[in-house]
Amino acid sequence: MRQGLPYVPAGRVIGLLGGSFDPAHGGHVHITREALKRFGLDEVWWLVSPGNPLKAEGPAPLGERMARAREVMVHPRVRISDFETRAGTRYTAETLRALMMAYPKARFVWLMGADNLAQFDRWGDWKWIIETVPIGILARPGQRLQARGAKAADIYRRFQLRASESQLLAHAPAPAWCFVNVPMRAVSSSDIRARGKW
Repeated sequence: MRQGLPYVPAGRVIGLLGGSFDPAHGGHVHITREALKRFGLDEVWWLVSPGNPLKAEGPAPLGERMARAREVMVHPRVRISDFETRAGTRYTAETLRALMMAYPKARFVWLMGADNLAQFDRWGDWKWIIETVPIGILARPGQRLQARGAKAADIYRRFQLRASESQLLAHAPAPAWCFVNVPMRAVSSSDIRARGKW
Protein backbone atom coordinates (compact mmCIF):
# COMPACT_ATOMS: atom_id res chain seq x y z
CA MET A 1 0.00 0.00 0.00
CA ARG A 2 1.48 3.34 -1.06
CA GLN A 3 -0.52 5.50 1.38
CA GLY A 4 -1.51 8.07 -1.23
CA LEU A 5 2.04 8.54 -2.52
CA PRO A 6 2.79 8.68 -6.25
CA TYR A 7 4.12 6.05 -8.61
CA VAL A 8 7.91 5.83 -8.37
CA PRO A 9 10.01 4.25 -11.15
CA ALA A 10 12.56 1.60 -10.16
CA GLY A 11 15.91 3.06 -9.18
CA ARG A 12 14.53 6.50 -8.35
CA VAL A 13 16.67 8.27 -5.72
CA ILE A 14 14.51 10.07 -3.18
CA GLY A 15 15.75 12.30 -0.40
CA LEU A 16 13.53 12.31 2.69
CA LEU A 17 13.33 15.42 4.82
CA GLY A 18 11.26 14.77 7.91
CA GLY A 19 10.04 17.28 10.43
CA SER A 20 7.13 19.11 11.96
CA PHE A 21 7.52 22.05 9.52
CA ASP A 22 5.89 24.32 12.09
CA PRO A 23 5.87 26.43 10.03
CA ALA A 24 7.70 25.63 6.80
CA HIS A 25 10.00 28.51 5.87
CA GLY A 26 12.72 29.66 3.52
CA GLY A 27 15.41 27.73 5.38
CA HIS A 28 13.64 24.44 4.59
CA VAL A 29 13.35 25.48 0.96
CA HIS A 30 17.02 26.41 0.73
CA ILE A 31 18.36 23.17 2.23
CA THR A 32 16.01 21.16 0.01
CA ARG A 33 17.32 22.83 -3.14
CA GLU A 34 20.88 22.34 -1.92
CA ALA A 35 20.24 18.67 -1.14
CA LEU A 36 18.89 18.09 -4.67
CA LYS A 37 22.09 19.54 -6.13
CA ARG A 38 24.71 18.34 -3.67
CA PHE A 39 23.56 14.74 -3.18
CA GLY A 40 22.43 13.99 -6.75
CA LEU A 41 18.83 13.24 -5.80
CA ASP A 42 16.00 12.74 -8.27
CA GLU A 43 13.42 14.07 -5.80
CA VAL A 44 12.97 15.22 -2.23
CA TRP A 45 9.90 14.35 -0.18
CA TRP A 46 9.00 16.51 2.79
CA LEU A 47 7.55 14.16 5.40
CA VAL A 48 5.38 16.46 7.49
CA SER A 49 5.10 14.61 10.79
CA PRO A 50 2.10 14.39 13.11
CA GLY A 51 4.49 15.53 15.87
CA ASN A 52 8.07 15.24 17.10
CA PRO A 53 8.45 12.53 19.79
CA LEU A 54 11.39 14.50 21.27
CA LYS A 55 9.32 17.67 21.78
CA ALA A 56 6.90 18.09 24.70
CA GLU A 57 4.45 20.40 22.93
CA GLY A 58 2.55 19.41 19.82
CA PRO A 59 2.78 21.40 16.58
CA ALA A 60 0.04 23.36 14.78
CA PRO A 61 -2.68 21.23 13.11
CA LEU A 62 -1.35 19.03 10.30
CA GLY A 63 -3.64 20.53 7.66
CA GLU A 64 -2.29 24.02 8.35
CA ARG A 65 1.31 22.85 8.22
CA MET A 66 0.75 20.92 4.96
CA ALA A 67 -0.90 23.94 3.35
CA ARG A 68 1.94 26.21 4.45
CA ALA A 69 4.54 23.73 3.17
CA ARG A 70 2.87 23.60 -0.25
CA GLU A 71 2.74 27.38 -0.32
CA VAL A 72 6.44 27.74 0.50
CA MET A 73 7.98 24.81 -1.40
CA VAL A 74 7.11 25.02 -5.08
CA HIS A 75 9.44 22.80 -7.10
CA PRO A 76 8.72 20.07 -9.68
CA ARG A 77 11.02 17.60 -7.91
CA VAL A 78 9.75 18.16 -4.37
CA ARG A 79 6.65 16.50 -2.91
CA ILE A 80 4.88 17.40 0.32
CA SER A 81 3.60 14.29 2.11
CA ASP A 82 1.66 13.32 5.21
CA PHE A 83 2.86 9.72 4.85
CA GLU A 84 3.52 9.31 8.58
CA THR A 85 -0.06 10.18 9.44
CA ARG A 86 -1.45 7.88 6.74
CA ALA A 87 0.87 5.01 7.66
CA GLY A 88 0.42 5.50 11.39
CA THR A 89 4.16 5.83 12.04
CA ARG A 90 5.68 8.18 14.57
CA TYR A 91 9.39 7.42 14.55
CA THR A 92 11.83 7.74 11.65
CA ALA A 93 12.78 4.05 11.66
CA GLU A 94 9.10 3.04 11.44
CA THR A 95 8.54 5.50 8.60
CA LEU A 96 11.56 4.23 6.68
CA ARG A 97 10.41 0.61 7.04
CA ALA A 98 6.94 1.54 5.76
CA LEU A 99 8.37 3.49 2.80
CA MET A 100 10.78 0.70 1.89
CA MET A 101 7.90 -1.78 1.95
CA ALA A 102 5.76 0.49 -0.25
CA TYR A 103 8.65 1.26 -2.62
CA PRO A 104 11.09 -1.68 -2.61
CA LYS A 105 12.75 -0.57 -5.86
CA ALA A 106 13.33 3.06 -4.87
CA ARG A 107 16.51 4.28 -3.19
CA PHE A 108 16.06 6.50 -0.17
CA VAL A 109 18.47 8.99 1.40
CA TRP A 110 17.63 10.46 4.79
CA LEU A 111 18.28 14.21 5.00
CA MET A 112 18.76 16.18 8.19
CA GLY A 113 20.36 19.26 9.66
CA ALA A 114 23.56 19.10 11.66
CA ASP A 115 21.57 19.93 14.80
CA ASN A 116 19.77 16.59 14.40
CA LEU A 117 23.06 14.71 14.05
CA ALA A 118 24.08 16.03 17.47
CA GLN A 119 21.08 14.25 19.07
CA PHE A 120 20.75 11.38 16.59
CA ASP A 121 21.70 8.75 19.18
CA ARG A 122 18.47 9.64 21.05
CA TRP A 123 16.33 8.54 18.08
CA GLY A 124 14.62 5.15 18.17
CA ASP A 125 16.60 2.48 16.26
CA TRP A 126 19.15 5.09 15.21
CA LYS A 127 21.84 2.51 14.41
CA TRP A 128 19.41 0.63 12.17
CA ILE A 129 18.66 3.90 10.33
CA ILE A 130 22.29 4.74 9.60
CA GLU A 131 23.06 1.14 8.65
CA THR A 132 20.07 0.96 6.28
CA VAL A 133 19.97 4.23 4.32
CA PRO A 134 22.64 6.78 3.39
CA ILE A 135 22.34 10.02 5.33
CA GLY A 136 22.92 13.51 3.96
CA ILE A 137 23.64 16.13 6.61
CA LEU A 138 23.29 19.82 5.84
CA ALA A 139 25.06 22.21 8.19
CA ARG A 140 24.18 25.83 8.72
CA PRO A 141 26.94 28.18 9.89
CA GLY A 142 27.88 27.53 13.49
CA GLN A 143 26.48 23.99 13.65
CA ARG A 144 29.47 22.07 12.34
CA LEU A 145 31.48 22.01 15.56
CA GLN A 146 28.58 20.70 17.67
CA ALA A 147 27.82 17.98 15.12
CA ARG A 148 31.44 16.84 14.88
CA GLY A 149 31.35 15.68 18.48
CA ALA A 150 28.13 13.72 18.01
CA LYS A 151 28.11 10.13 19.24
CA ALA A 152 26.81 8.88 15.87
CA ALA A 153 29.57 10.75 14.03
CA ASP A 154 32.23 9.19 16.28
CA ILE A 155 30.91 5.64 15.92
CA TYR A 156 30.44 5.82 12.13
CA ARG A 157 33.38 8.11 11.30
CA ARG A 158 34.97 5.63 8.88
CA PHE A 159 31.82 5.60 6.74
CA GLN A 160 31.80 9.37 6.18
CA LEU A 161 32.17 10.63 2.62
CA ARG A 162 34.02 13.88 2.07
CA ALA A 163 31.93 16.87 1.00
CA SER A 164 33.68 16.67 -2.40
CA GLU A 165 32.21 13.16 -2.77
CA SER A 166 28.64 14.20 -1.95
CA GLN A 167 27.34 13.17 -5.40
CA LEU A 168 28.30 9.57 -4.55
CA LEU A 169 26.16 9.40 -1.41
CA ALA A 170 22.88 8.31 -2.99
CA HIS A 171 24.44 5.16 -4.45
CA ALA A 172 26.84 4.37 -1.62
CA PRO A 173 25.99 1.25 0.40
CA ALA A 174 24.87 2.03 3.95
CA PRO A 175 26.27 2.89 6.35
CA ALA A 176 27.30 6.04 4.51
CA TRP A 177 26.93 9.67 5.46
CA CYS A 178 28.08 12.98 4.12
CA PHE A 179 28.29 16.36 5.77
CA VAL A 180 28.03 19.50 3.63
CA ASN A 181 28.08 23.15 4.63
CA VAL A 182 25.10 25.15 3.40
CA PRO A 183 25.35 28.91 3.81
CA MET A 184 21.91 30.19 4.75
CA ARG A 185 20.10 33.12 3.20
CA ALA A 186 18.11 35.63 5.21
CA VAL A 187 14.62 35.38 3.72
CA SER A 188 11.52 36.15 5.72
CA SER A 189 8.34 34.08 5.67
CA SER A 190 6.41 37.15 4.53
CA ASP A 191 8.70 37.48 1.48
CA ILE A 192 8.04 33.84 0.58
CA ARG A 193 4.27 34.22 0.99
CA ALA A 194 4.30 37.37 -1.16
CA ARG A 195 6.11 35.59 -4.00
CA GLY A 196 4.21 32.32 -3.68
CA LYS A 197 7.45 30.44 -4.41
CA TRP A 198 11.18 30.76 -4.04
